[in-house]
Amino acid sequence: MFLDSAKIHTAWLAGVIALAVSVAQAPEVRSASPSSKFAAISVDAGSGKVLYASGADAQRFPASLTKMMTLYIVFEELRAGRVSRSSTFQVSSRAAGREPSKLGLKAGQRISVDNAVRALVTKSANDVATTVAENISGSVQAFARRMTQTARRLGMSRTTFRNASGLPDPKQVTTARDMAILGVALLRDFPRDYSYFGLKAFKFSGRSHRNHNRLLGKYPGVDGIKTGYTRASGFNLVASARRGGRRVVAVVMGGRTAKLRNDYMVELLNQAFGVNSRTGAAATCRSCREKDRR
Repeated sequence: MFLDSAKIHTAWLAGVIALAVSVAQAPEVRSASPSSKFAAISVDAGSGKVLYASGADAQRFPASLTKMMTLYIVFEELRAGRVSRSSTFQVSSRAAGREPSKLGLKAGQRISVDNAVRALVTKSANDVATTVAENISGSVQAFARRMTQTARRLGMSRTTFRNASGLPDPKQVTTARDMAILGVALLRDFPRDYSYFGLKAFKFSGRSHRNHNRLLGKYPGVDGIKTGYTRASGFNLVASARRGGRRVVAVVMGGRTAKLRNDYMVELLNQAFGVNSRTGAAATCRSCREKDRR
């Protein structure tokens, strides 16, 4: 177990209160800005303290960060005993026809819940996300309604889901702050299942699929969570790292490239853990944004 469940539950409650106050004080943003995609936040998961925030309440497109909620619901189903890791989901023709990234499933094929989770974490497979949605809720639309309802219950007040994959939909929006809330909720509610997010690779049908989160094994303490990209969203990343007994969840959205996105995240985590003690978060992330503009 990564964190003591009682401690993270208490910390999360305090954090949600702090996050909710900030949201209430921020101006409402009704749609994602097409000219400025950048947003970032870092949160101390132990205290709930927001360490840095930039555009954290502005709505953005989640892309495959969406699959964090898809997985949250799968973990709910596992905990409730409605499915097991060895249960199988049947692939529909609609699921098989989803756009990449995909595992390449065929209509009529079956995939175990365990393999589905692994494929979502590493390959970020859209055919698998659709399969999960259809098998749990009967349709993608019904599953998306459950996703949005779950988001509201967790305190994600500015997030709306329309599909389980993160494929482009102008009405599927979130915020960096809401994604931080979801990251902490995954740690709090499913500390054992969270270990899936640390998988560096996944083998299926003779092929190995590498995790898109390149900070795994490269930045000390990073053990998850999820990447995302569409043309509209830019490059997104939610990461969680633990060092010296401290846990930090950080979000970067709207990077122009995967490298710049990862650079943003490294600077956020460095600041959070005191690695760059001479440079504050605002300065480091301002530097990131200047790089992004160039």
